[in-house]
Amino acid sequence: MSSLYTFWGFWPVALPVIARAEPRDAEEMAEIHHRSFHRGWGADDFAAMLNDRTILAHAIRRRASAPVAGFVVSRLAADEAEILSIATTPKLRGRGYGGRLIAAHVQDLMRAGIRQLFLEVEAENKAALTLYAHSGFSPIGRRKGYYKTEAGVADAVMMRRNLPPI
Repeated sequence: MSSLYTFWGFWPVALPVIARAEPRDAEEMAEIHHRSFHRGWGADDFAAMLNDRTILAHAIRRRASAPVAGFVVSRLAADEAEILSIATTPKLRGRGYGGRLIAAHVQDLMRAGIRQLFLEVEAENKAALTLYAHSGFSPIGRRKGYYKTEAGVADAVMMRRNLPPI
């Protein structure tokens, strides 16, 4: 069958690989975070989080041996969790990596007994708002002037997704 793909010029597309993030991923996660947010977290911040038992984090790669292409990090408390950050490397945005990350992350959160998942997002971040809406999150509130931006301040939209028991 591979010769048929070659003949017609089609190549099978490999799906990205998602796994739990590990402390060795901290540098790459920090680089992505720095390129994605006004105030990026450092590698030491990520290393500390990845060694914290109340943190669940996943990394996505284009293939198993590739560098981290994106990540999601949540803090767990009882049956609730909050996504602290999610980001993909700028050159891979718009390719569905964020949605794949959230889907895999939510499955592990449900296995951990999490029933409600929260997050905050900058009100002007239309791409993120669309991603979260497609991922089952609903707005539940707004914090005026919550984020410091290069242009001043921006509101935060608070969102929630209820997770079914498994």
